[in-house]
Amino acid sequence: MPNLLRQILAFVGVGLLAAVVHYGLLIGLVEGFGFGPVPSTLVGYVGGGVVSYLLNRTHVFESQRAHDEAWWRFAFVAAMGFGFTWMFMHLFVERWHAPYLPAQVITTGLVMIWSFLANRMWTFRK
Repeated sequence: MPNLLRQILAFVGVGLLAAVVHYGLLIGLVEGFGFGPVPSTLVGYVGGGVVSYLLNRTHVFESQRAHDEAWWRFAFVAAMGFGFTWMFMHLFVERWHAPYLPAQVITTGLVMIWSFLANRMWTFRK
């Protein structure tokens, strides 16, 4: 299997695990504690981000880059993804009054594309 296809499939698998953490926190905070969807999704994004870094570094990109160099690059990409998540969720939920879960699914897809490309080309590049 070509390296790019293997990376994409592994990235999707890691993304699913990170999404379980993200969506679990999102739904738990909204439905269980009555928090707003936008701040709740940002908490979920951070939780999923921790899972994502650990698994992407070792299983997707098989990076040899030292942690002291890779973590801040990953954090920068994640911070931009965090901003994109806020922006899209704010637009969908607050401005356009869309239901928060479908809005989050669309947001996840958009941010996932950004994350894969940025991490492949910059964070974990050999």
